[in-house]
Amino acid sequence: MTAPTTKKMTAVPNLPPLEPRARFADLFAAEWIKLWSLRSTPWAFAATVVAVLATTIAGAVGDSQNYTTYDAPHQEYFRMFGAVGDSFSSGAATMLILGVGAIGAITVLGEYTSGMIRTTFTAVPARRSVMAAKVAVVTVATTVFGVALVLVSYGVTQAILSGDHASAGLGHHGVIRMLVASSVLAPVSALVGMGLAAVIRHSVLTIVVTIALFFILPSLLDSQKHLTVSILHMTILQAWGRIGFEQSTTARFPWTVTGACLVLAIWGLVSLVLAIFTSNHRDQ
Repeated sequence: MTAPTTKKMTAVPNLPPLEPRARFADLFAAEWIKLWSLRSTPWAFAATVVAVLATTIAGAVGDSQNYTTYDAPHQEYFRMFGAVGDSFSSGAATMLILGVGAIGAITVLGEYTSGMIRTTFTAVPARRSVMAAKVAVVTVATTVFGVALVLVSYGVTQAILSGDHASAGLGHHGVIRMLVASSVLAPVSALVGMGLAAVIRHSVLTIVVTIALFFILPSLLDSQKHLTVSILHMTILQAWGRIGFEQSTTARFPWTVTGACLVLAIWGLVSLVLAIFTSNHRDQ
């Protein structure tokens, strides 16, 4: 009679525990660190501040010097409208779009051009979650930045104009509208920069396309024809002007503030979708 055989037991190796999936808060924190670890980020924010404030201060100083030469009707007109416009002029809005749009593009191009995006996606395969966190970080940072910069610009310019009693307080007609419109301009421009960078993924070409789309194309459109004016109304700078100052360079073909708000919302939403959902197509 043979003895029963026993199966040989093999030792199970001690496997490391599976790491939990990264939470969105963790991804947000990681992207926040990435944003401020880029050497170009603080410089880009600082350059934008200098460019915007230099533009608004120069305009306020010039108008303050000219104010005493105006007759009574012109002084009244300036107090009603000009003082609000000096707080954040179209030139300042242009500087803000360029500066913050570049910051948005940098957050995407910084990883794609260096190849670090492959490391990021290897560590966190959920690409859309990574890009969504990147979008959230840029939106929060540029929104806070935009609000702070607009308030500083408003405070400095009104302090300059107050010497001639030509300043516009917060209760003045159109001031709050201007402050809100100019503040929103910052995150929208940053999202557009991110969306273009995510699609193009080339630094110089992204800059060229941004300038052409925001500034060169609108300057080529005829403001006296309905078709070209309709295209002009779909640009960010025109929408900002319509919301913030209830005016437009295309007065012959009026449009609503609601329509201008919708234009900015569409620009931001489309750019957000491009930044998040194009990450699955290629790594460079």
